[in-house]
Amino acid sequence: MNIFWHEIKQYGRSTIIWIIALLILAVFYLSLFSAFSKDVETVRKIFENYPPAIRAALGIQLNVFFTINGFYLFIFSFVLLVGAIQAANLGIGIISKEAAGKTFDFLLTKPITRTYMITRKIAAALTLLVITNIVYVIGAVATANIVSTGDFEMKKFILISLTLFLVQLMFFVIGLFLSAVLPKIKSPVTVSLPLVFAFYIIGALDTIFGSKIRYLTPFKFYDLTYIIKHGSLETKFLLLETAFIVVVTGVVYYIYNKKDIPTVD
Repeated sequence: MNIFWHEIKQYGRSTIIWIIALLILAVFYLSLFSAFSKDVETVRKIFENYPPAIRAALGIQLNVFFTINGFYLFIFSFVLLVGAIQAANLGIGIISKEAAGKTFDFLLTKPITRTYMITRKIAAALTLLVITNIVYVIGAVATANIVSTGDFEMKKFILISLTLFLVQLMFFVIGLFLSAVLPKIKSPVTVSLPLVFAFYIIGALDTIFGSKIRYLTPFKFYDLTYIIKHGSLETKFLLLETAFIVVVTGVVYYIYNKKDIPTVD
């Protein structure tokens, strides 16, 4: 039995649906760029009436909003939200489903170790997330090229898009951790939705309490305006995420290797 390919097949259809949802979101909102850029002064006056905190929460940076990359910041928070739900669902469900379906003990009757099983499942999930992001980035870049009315800084656009994968990785390992510590999870959605929206709300508070909130939510880990200004990601947060993923994944392996697996009567 090839666990890796089994998981790819089992989650393949839902991954296609997530990819379509992300592309529809990006393509629809990016297609509105020309409408916003046609009457810059009117749109600017409308947004200037918004409180600065609201503009910041919505990702509206007036100094760059009327460029394709600046407009992309406005819609990208919604893309991150959808992508985070996908990743959290995957992290929670890919292992916990064995406990919920009472198939864990069946898998362990095979000549494989728990580490082998978990590693193959994680590898399959990461493969699906990579495929999601490759297709999404290609679709988003193609759309941006079509609707852009001025200079299109593709490197910065791609870097902004790649933060989707980085945020998904954090939600994925958080999902793995929850699947390890919580009792039987019958439906990953019942856990992933509250989890993602809680972090999203915490991220919205960043505009009120300042940059320290960034350390508490994956949604604010990467400052997209920093990418537009400097054309790069912040190394400190890349290192922090790497450490977070390594530590949490290690804890997940430890818990599952020590966990009592109930047998089916």
